[in-house]
Amino acid sequence: MKYILLMNAPKAGFEEYRKWSKDDVQSHYAVLQRINKELSESGEFVATSGLAWPGEAKIVRAGKNGAPETDGVFAESKEFLAGYWIVDVESPERAYQIAAKISGAPGPGGEPLSMPIEVRQIMSAPPEEFV
Repeated sequence: MKYILLMNAPKAGFEEYRKWSKDDVQSHYAVLQRINKELSESGEFVATSGLAWPGEAKIVRAGKNGAPETDGVFAESKEFLAGYWIVDVESPERAYQIAAKISGAPGPGGEPLSMPIEVRQIMSAPPEEFV
């Protein structure tokens, strides 16, 4: 089963991140890279990526004749998607274990961030009730 693990960060957290010491940033990324390596070695890794800063986000809708219409940036948003992992695991419980590891990556002073990680199964087809 494939799951997407979504790392959401508070808006204030993005600004605070810029204030972290170089050592804190390196420690944080070292843990995330170790998790990625472990997932690759176990065959559970599919993909991961961090996303650009929230100030670059836009909402796009189809306008007349399908032309893109953009809106944003939304300063009133409280949280932003910071990054994601896609994993292929045997059970939801395993996806939760991986999410907890990611959530516990260190922040300033080495303290675990305990960032919320949303775990959602990736569907390969619509639910049966819609077919």
